[in-house]
Amino acid sequence: MKLNKLSLKDRKLFNRYLTFSSHELAAFSFANIYIWRTLYAIDWVVIQKSLCIFFRDQVGCFMYLPPLAVAPQSGIIRQAFVIMDKINKNKDISRIENIQQEDLDYYRSLGYLVREKYPDYLCLRSDLALLRGNKFKSQRAAYNYFIKHYDYDSHRFGLAEEADCLNLFDSWIKERKAQCNDDVYCGMLEDNRKVIKDALVNYKQLNLEGIVVRVNKEIKAFSFGYQLNSNIFCILYEITDLAIKGLAQFIFRQFSQELKDYKYINIMDDSGLENLRKTKLAYKPARLIPAYIVTRDDRRY
Repeated sequence: MKLNKLSLKDRKLFNRYLTFSSHELAAFSFANIYIWRTLYAIDWVVIQKSLCIFFRDQVGCFMYLPPLAVAPQSGIIRQAFVIMDKINKNKDISRIENIQQEDLDYYRSLGYLVREKYPDYLCLRSDLALLRGNKFKSQRAAYNYFIKHYDYDSHRFGLAEEADCLNLFDSWIKERKAQCNDDVYCGMLEDNRKVIKDALVNYKQLNLEGIVVRVNKEIKAFSFGYQLNSNIFCILYEITDLAIKGLAQFIFRQFSQELKDYKYINIMDDSGLENLRKTKLAYKPARLIPAYIVTRDDRRY
């Protein structure tokens, strides 16, 4: 079976399949899929009206999302594993990621094993925009410190600002790596450098939305993301000058205020990093959205 290499022209096709059912996980977006092509070879194929998306690197091949269709078909799942097994020397690598909680019983009924992945953090936009109450006391104090002590300007991201944003990102990585003694985290920083550069290059084509903050007329922060659906906006990246107190809290609140058409903001997962988990929990998410990985039961297959 011939696989198709992912390109921007596939956006319309992907969006049609992605809207067959509702999703809260940030992974269910063409923008979120496409930006990973700097780290993975991404291929797709339609099998009996089901869209199957495969990610492949030097380790092996897996499905980034479950087969997308109007209704699930067990035969499609078996065919998808056959495709992965032909690529993977170690068949244990073959798996389907980002399974939603409501689909767990279906996969279990077919004899597949399920394990948890890192959840997404879903926040009420109004909470992030207002920062009311004692639970947001520290974020509100940092925000107030910034607006009191700095000469700043915030506005929507423009394509002419791409180079300055990338320069800020490079500086941010250097600062993070200087404080880092975790090889895995440092590797993730370098991976994100590739992803964010490609995202900014294709910013308009991916329908991304973002905000920039200038301090003393220099870009010191930017954040951008995408619409998941009419209720949820996903913040993909937020980069700030770490030396400016309160800037991170300012841009997060400011962007949330501007995203007034949405009820929720998905601030993505924590990649299993404890510090990132604490930061996300500090914004008191309305709930965590579980995500799961499906593999085969060696006792059955």
